[in-house]
Amino acid sequence: MRIVSFNANGVRSAAGKGFFDWFADQRADVLCLQETKAQEHQVSGPEFLPKGYKAWFRDATTKKGYSGVALYSKHEPDEVRTSLGWAPFDDEGRYIEARFGKLSVVSFYIPSGSSGDLRQGFKFEVMEWLRPILHHWLHSGRDYVLCGDWNIVRSELDIRNWKSNQKNSGCLPRERDWLNGMCAQKGGWVDAYRALHAEGQDYTWWSNRGAARAKNVGWRIDYQFCTPSLRDKLKACAIHPTPRFSDHAPFVVDYNL
Repeated sequence: MRIVSFNANGVRSAAGKGFFDWFADQRADVLCLQETKAQEHQVSGPEFLPKGYKAWFRDATTKKGYSGVALYSKHEPDEVRTSLGWAPFDDEGRYIEARFGKLSVVSFYIPSGSSGDLRQGFKFEVMEWLRPILHHWLHSGRDYVLCGDWNIVRSELDIRNWKSNQKNSGCLPRERDWLNGMCAQKGGWVDAYRALHAEGQDYTWWSNRGAARAKNVGWRIDYQFCTPSLRDKLKACAIHPTPRFSDHAPFVVDYNL
């Protein structure tokens, strides 16, 4: 099973840069999109739906052209969920889950706090609110793959400029402790990339400032976390910085399912 996760930073923009042509060649089973920045009716045309796939969306209702997640699949899910029960998070279009038998695939878009204290405070609220939900999923007996842009790096391996970003959102000790806490516990969530590349230093996002992409001054903030039941099912993964469809790169993971 091949799962692709990608923050499109506007799915219409990414489509115009050839993303869906690229995706059609990936032979993927599931695509998890984040930051669609569109309402569903704006992306219902054939240019947004590769042949052989169906799509489900959770748009932001707080304001148009903001946030939003989507999930594309070759196979019809048994169920699609778009709400976790907390309006401030749900209404920004940050979660969608498809259930295939015992397997759940989630597209998550965790808030960024880079715009200032107000959004950083909301990000911390989201982190604490998600903690028991993620714990419940981990011990539910279901197989989960959590895809998405988490807007947090885990370690020095995941960011080019480690020291200079210690006080910046996405690299704050409190954020890293929360994310690493998900994985550090025995039987915790498995970071698919790190499980397959223990010392890898690949990035998934680059600022649009200062030629960061050309200089590969990046951050790894896009993940696929899976339940321990899937650790031995991890086969391979790849980050695709080129072609460039967004300020993020698609992240592809193959599972032996």
